[in-house]
Amino acid sequence: MLKKLFLSVLVILFIFLSIALYRTVTHTASVVGIIEGETIEIDGDKASQNLAASIRFKTISYQDEEKFPFEEFDNFIKWAAATYPEFHQVMEIDQHKHSLLFKWQGSDSTLAPILFEGHHDVVPIIPGTENLWQENPFAGVISNNRIWGRGALDDKSGVIGLMEAATYLIKNNFKPKRTTYFSFGHDEEVGGSGAALITEKLRQEGVQLSWSLGEGSFVNKGFFPGIDKFIAPINVAEKGSANLMIIATAKGGHSSTPPKRTAVTILAEALVKLEKEPLPGSLEGLSAAMFNEVSKHMPFGYRFLFANRWLFGGVLDSQLSSTPVINAMIRTTTAPTMLNGSVKSNVLPIEATALINFRLHPRDTTESVTNHVRSVVGSNDVKVRFLGGREASEISSWDSPGFKIVSSSLEKVYGEIVPVPGLMIAASDTRHYSKIADNSFRFNPFFIVPEDMTGIHGTNESIDVDSFISGIKTYVEIIREGSSN
Repeated sequence: MLKKLFLSVLVILFIFLSIALYRTVTHTASVVGIIEGETIEIDGDKASQNLAASIRFKTISYQDEEKFPFEEFDNFIKWAAATYPEFHQVMEIDQHKHSLLFKWQGSDSTLAPILFEGHHDVVPIIPGTENLWQENPFAGVISNNRIWGRGALDDKSGVIGLMEAATYLIKNNFKPKRTTYFSFGHDEEVGGSGAALITEKLRQEGVQLSWSLGEGSFVNKGFFPGIDKFIAPINVAEKGSANLMIIATAKGGHSSTPPKRTAVTILAEALVKLEKEPLPGSLEGLSAAMFNEVSKHMPFGYRFLFANRWLFGGVLDSQLSSTPVINAMIRTTTAPTMLNGSVKSNVLPIEATALINFRLHPRDTTESVTNHVRSVVGSNDVKVRFLGGREASEISSWDSPGFKIVSSSLEKVYGEIVPVPGLMIAASDTRHYSKIADNSFRFNPFFIVPEDMTGIHGTNESIDVDSFISGIKTYVEIIREGSSN
């Protein structure tokens, strides 16, 4: 009897293993020929010098508009017009505050237009970190084959790269069939009022874009284990956000005679509970589509896990959640950012509060997140107040012409590359333009490595010169194909 049971177990295990191995063996990337593009001759020295020059304008945006250095923005706009005369001569130009909209009229008015966007404002330098920069953040220095300074990645490289690409096409007598817009915002880092004004202008004119392309992820290498190829996560959606206030209350008094539980300790307990019970995250929908494609290029062990999520789903979710960037791709994240308690060191507060910032995965809503938090920490002593937020964006189609054009353009420039649908974990001006677009994509065609990420909004922001030139060439391909197709 035991022998038969043992044999039955072995047979069942053999069947499971056979299925798992078969799924792993077939979970491989298709072998396709590399798409050959036309030779694109970019003056790399001149383009790099132009990006460096743009960095020297301190176009810093602030929440308080009165702090805006408007002269810097004015000077940047004048410099761009002088540096890219062909671009400015061919286009119809509208200025909204210090945001710019360029219209390149197409020859076929029956084709829906497309839009490329970026922003020329930058975030301030973190006070006290100035001496940590390898180069002055606003000197626009080129050294060690890198262009240094605030905006090198976020996002003057995008703005300058687009003007370089369009200028290349104009000089080569290219004329678009499809009307093509270029929109450069002046306050993306603080909400994007300029992009909102431009979006409203286009809406009033009855413009409905076929697709748009703005800042987002980068071509990357070294972010995914065991893959030595370029990965290109073309973001088809953008996370939302919500701010919630957790309010803990207790009896106040003098700190010399504290009770066992004060408002501060009650608040601390609530925060620990919230940390232990985050919003659920898993590989499904958009996240599944991205990792399903990326994992096909991983070594056998990883492919075995991803090909058999029906067996190892829990293990995978746990492993992916341990990496902050990947964790942000598969769930709504929870980040306590501001705490407040007593007004004096010897006074027990009646109320202690914590502001929690959530970045919403498309599967969640501001309502579902609020309900989750209330279910985890709500009590007689703890209240949860919703302060405001915005929902995650709609998910654009990665089977659409726009996505395919971006993908094929990347292959023409980079050769062997893996384009996949991705999720933007930060905010961008695309949330405005997407209101008048059938599909919206968020992607910068420059390549980076993990070490480059710390420079974005941080210290020693810089971009590799070869990366910048490759990005310009990719923009040339995208603009040419997108406005001709």
